[in-house]
Amino acid sequence: MGRSGKLRSGSASKLKRWRKGCSSESNPEGRRYRQAARGGLLAPRSEKSDLTVDALKLHNELQSSGPLPAFRNVEGAQPCMGDDNNAETKTHKSSATFLSGLSDCTNLTFSRVQRLWESNSAAHKEICAVLAAVTEVIRAQGGTESETEYFGALMTTLEAVESPESMAAVAYLLNLVLKRVPGPVLIKKFSDTSKAFMGILGSQAFGSSTSALRWVLSCLATLLRRQNLVAWNYPVTMQVFHGLLSFTVHVKPKVRKAAQHGVCSILRGSEFLFGDGSPSHHPAASSTAKFCVQEIEKAGGAKEATTTLHLLTLLRDLLPCLPASSVKPCCETLLRVMTLSHVLVTACAMNAFHSLFAAQPPSSSLPAELNAQIITALYDYVPSEGDLQPLLAWLAVMERAHINLARLQWELCWAHLSRLFSAAMAAFLSPHTQVVSAAAETLKVLLNECVAPHVAELGLVSSATPSGPAAHVCKMFRAVEEGLMYRFHAAWASVLQVLKAFFEACGRQFHPIMRKCLQSLADLRGSPHFPHTILLDQAVGAAVATMGPEVMLQAVPLDIDGTEETLDFPRSWLLPVLRDHLHDAPLAFFCTYFLPLATTLKNRATALAQAERHLEAKIYDTLQCQVWNLLPSFCTHPTDIVSSFKGLARTLGMAISDRSDLRLIVCQALRRLINKGCQTDAERAEVGRFAKNFLPILFNAYSQPDAATESPVQRRSVLDTIRAYLTVTEPQMVCGFLEKATEKLTSPESSEFTRLSIKDLIVAMAPYVDEKSLHSLYGIIQPSLQNKDHGIQKKAYRVLEEVCASDRPACQNFVRSHLKELQSTLLGSLPNAASPAKRPRLKCLLHVVKQLTAEHEDFVTALVPEVILCTKEVSVGARKNAYNLLVEIGHAFLRFGPAEDDAMQRYLLLVYAGLTGSVTMISCTVLALARLLFEFKEHISPAALEQLVQHICLMVGSRTRDVVKSALGFLKVALLLLDVTLLGRHLQNMLEAIGGMSDDMRRHFRMKLRNLLSKLIRKFGLVPGLALLPESYRKVLLNIRKAEARNRKRQALKRAADSVEEDKPVRSKGDSVEEVLADSDSDLEDDSKQRKETRKALRQRAQAWLKEGEGDEPLNFLDPHVAHRVLATKPDTGKAGKVSHDFKLSADGRLIICEDEEEEEEGTKGVDEEMADLMQEVGIRSKKAQKRRFREEADDKEQDNDTQPQYKAGGSGIHRPVGKNAAPGVEYKAKKGKGDIKKKGQLDPYAYIPLNRAKLNRRKKAKLQGQYKGLMKGAQRGAQAGKRQHKKQPHI
Repeated sequence: MGRSGKLRSGSASKLKRWRKGCSSESNPEGRRYRQAARGGLLAPRSEKSDLTVDALKLHNELQSSGPLPAFRNVEGAQPCMGDDNNAETKTHKSSATFLSGLSDCTNLTFSRVQRLWESNSAAHKEICAVLAAVTEVIRAQGGTESETEYFGALMTTLEAVESPESMAAVAYLLNLVLKRVPGPVLIKKFSDTSKAFMGILGSQAFGSSTSALRWVLSCLATLLRRQNLVAWNYPVTMQVFHGLLSFTVHVKPKVRKAAQHGVCSILRGSEFLFGDGSPSHHPAASSTAKFCVQEIEKAGGAKEATTTLHLLTLLRDLLPCLPASSVKPCCETLLRVMTLSHVLVTACAMNAFHSLFAAQPPSSSLPAELNAQIITALYDYVPSEGDLQPLLAWLAVMERAHINLARLQWELCWAHLSRLFSAAMAAFLSPHTQVVSAAAETLKVLLNECVAPHVAELGLVSSATPSGPAAHVCKMFRAVEEGLMYRFHAAWASVLQVLKAFFEACGRQFHPIMRKCLQSLADLRGSPHFPHTILLDQAVGAAVATMGPEVMLQAVPLDIDGTEETLDFPRSWLLPVLRDHLHDAPLAFFCTYFLPLATTLKNRATALAQAERHLEAKIYDTLQCQVWNLLPSFCTHPTDIVSSFKGLARTLGMAISDRSDLRLIVCQALRRLINKGCQTDAERAEVGRFAKNFLPILFNAYSQPDAATESPVQRRSVLDTIRAYLTVTEPQMVCGFLEKATEKLTSPESSEFTRLSIKDLIVAMAPYVDEKSLHSLYGIIQPSLQNKDHGIQKKAYRVLEEVCASDRPACQNFVRSHLKELQSTLLGSLPNAASPAKRPRLKCLLHVVKQLTAEHEDFVTALVPEVILCTKEVSVGARKNAYNLLVEIGHAFLRFGPAEDDAMQRYLLLVYAGLTGSVTMISCTVLALARLLFEFKEHISPAALEQLVQHICLMVGSRTRDVVKSALGFLKVALLLLDVTLLGRHLQNMLEAIGGMSDDMRRHFRMKLRNLLSKLIRKFGLVPGLALLPESYRKVLLNIRKAEARNRKRQALKRAADSVEEDKPVRSKGDSVEEVLADSDSDLEDDSKQRKETRKALRQRAQAWLKEGEGDEPLNFLDPHVAHRVLATKPDTGKAGKVSHDFKLSADGRLIICEDEEEEEEGTKGVDEEMADLMQEVGIRSKKAQKRRFREEADDKEQDNDTQPQYKAGGSGIHRPVGKNAAPGVEYKAKKGKGDIKKKGQLDPYAYIPLNRAKLNRRKKAKLQGQYKGLMKGAQRGAQAGKRQHKKQPHI
């Protein structure tokens, strides 16, 4: 029917066939087909149906492509339906088609055929049809669908088919199945199979279709790879292999690639190469190398050199697996073709050399002598400094060549490295920064991988002119040292990096030859406006770390002795460098050199201060502090603790007691000496021997009344030093100190500050005393647990915390022996526990609960109410410990047993009791339940979870905001933790609870509700919310859905933009030459436009340029080094590229500038954001979240300060405009006349439009445009009026 509702023309005669209302009488009376279909639908289903989604898809696509070939139905065409007699008994099992062999093929080898199905692909349709036909044939003959059966059937089919399409399909299936056919079968059938394959290769070699050729080559390679070693002794095997080898130079790229891949897989992956007693190389490797050499020589210096390029690509993969007798002629051939000065040929040859060295073949393939000969020969092909890509490739090849040579014979490698260092330093003069960076990176890699592993074998080099292998290192260093000359000034940054690597690798053994370089570096550092001071300091720091301070100061003296006439101190920069890089140095040098210097500088500062020369005194005082700052660096892994610490200990003790300005430095040095310096028992014993001297000094420095005026940082440093020194002190000595401290604590003469300080010391000493002293200490602190003084009570709990948390045997034995007493004490002190003492008290309980068993369940039960209430303590540490203790109690109940579900149910029942308490208790209980759900969701049964959700849903309807807030937080945790199936059972209760909230609660928690509803919509969609929530929520839900859609769209656009940016190629130096050189083989592109562009690019890349002579000197073509002037890069064509500002652009071209944290937040939204919300709800806060909260609070304070009205003078009298922003340009308004006036020192009174962020709003775009149009019209009217007025005035 047409669109107007009328019948088509010519159909009016049909209307006469039926009377009105009787049109259905023309339906047929027979029901044979409908009954058959109904019987098929209603028949019982079998366990494995032949009808699958893939089969239906395949059927539809084949039906849409036209009639099927007759050979596909191997069993003959069957009538669609039977006669009337068997119509009633027809079932779905009788409806099998030729596709059944594809859809229910039981051999996993062909699963790829179904997985890689492509619509509208005739080749894939042919493959599926052939597979279905072969499968049906195998089944008809009673086969088991094994790989061997498929192999035989497909080989039979391959000989029968004639069309190229069918042949390609059969070859593809053979390629799949040959990899799984047993080896003995392929060995036995090698003759017949290879004959069939070679026949196809001969007939299809020059045909237009390459599909069959490609897959037959792959099959032939698989067949040859599965043959044993004996088979390769037969001439027929080598004949078949050479037939495959001949296709490696085929004109068709896909055929050529298949043949090259097959040859490589045979030579590198044949099965007999991996067994016991396997040969080192494949028997066909030598003939393959000979073939490549002959073909390259046959191609000669042709203009396009296509065959040569193809063979070089093959050699790139084959060189590492060839024997040494074949590698040498191949390398000679590569060097010969590089003399053709063909850019692409040279690049491919360098690529082949790089793959040879990067594979690190054994000496049977590449002996050290041959490796060295290749290195020497490659120096004849050094590109020019201005030739970018070839020079990068040459550096990469030489780097891998020397690394491989060092692996084989490092002495020979060192002999060749000096020449490479000289050549690489010449590359530092290149105008290309990429070449300079690549040369520097090459030298650093060679130093780290070739020199550093073997330099220790030489020992210390005593003379500046060594001999033997050390002479080669000396030559290398001299080459790099020349980089400090002025002609290398543009590359000084890279030279300094190489020098740093040299100092790190050889500084310890070769420092005599490096002293002159250190002096040069010091002179450069002192030169004015030197641009690379940071890199130079790092290089000198590396020398300090390896050579030591004594060698460094001998080469570069500090030139500070306290008797200077001028206060320039040109070498004072050495002090910070020594401080930052010094380690593994002798303490004796500090005692003999720096301690006297510090004393001299201090005396000079004191004398100048007495002479009232305060500025000079301050300078010398700063210098002596910098000298003392070297002490912590000397204490980092010192080499002579046992022999030198006793000479330094007295000085350090006097500095702690007498010099408050040095106390921080000395304490830091002692801590570093104990933590990082004492590695052996002898060193720990030597430092611990002076504990009787240091600990009293440190105790007095911490507890003296004078310490009250010191900064908290200094007191904290002293206490940390005491804790560190106690780790190397004998327990008997610590017990003696503890007794004296307790006596002084109970002494009436002690002040309050002294008592508190002594308690801090007792807390520090408690974990290091024996069990007897712990018992007496416990008796002393037990009354303090109920003291009304918060500070004393907190200190007592801190002592218990340290004892319970210690892993020393004495503390653990004390806790186990006093476990019941500790339980009764902690429970008895509960009513008097002060808020500041909650944090250490909860920590004590945490450690006690870890050691409880099932018989102590009553004690754990009594703790639950207190722990729940502490989840809302003011102290962050107390809240954290409360949540951790809740989790530990849960683990204790699981440990008590008997069953995990029952134990967790008992624990939850204890927590539920808090829901009947006060408002604060209810809120805390809900928070505790949220944390327990987070930690133990696997141990909560579905019934317990349902009960838990019901309790929380009741709390959502509370009239108290605190309770509702906690309940909504629990629901958020549940949404993020539970899966959709489990959560769907409670969805109705949750939505009904949310819908039953009062209007006041909804208004107060609108943001929390919106967040919660957004998560619900993401998991369950919009329909449940619209159905279960009241009508008042409809607008909110629809708005959330729109916002979610916008967010998804924005994220999709962002991902698409990011993927486009990632797809852009990035130029960088990689590990292989493939990343340095562009691939020369681009024949695989099918699109004609891309092929044209590729050929154009190849022509451009294949071009070469001649570099003319210097000045007016003509180019001499008879020069033996004229090949160096053939460039792959057009000389002097450097153009400045576009500057990347690293800013993103919006659709309308505006810059998008984001801070780093904003970009991180945008990139980590989604799962990370939900996880952060979840962690915050259950009481776990990350540092990043805390920083964000502090930053937001600071921003809020700044905004509050900004919103306060500030006084601004203006106007007259009491009517001055306060708190109003004056219109722009008011200051230019004339007081008497009309218009604006110019003011001295200010801008001209033009109509400057102020920048306002609000004017970027798109909705106000039309309004703002209208304002500016009116502004222009007003200006034009004014100009016209002025012009008319000017005409009316008479001219004199």
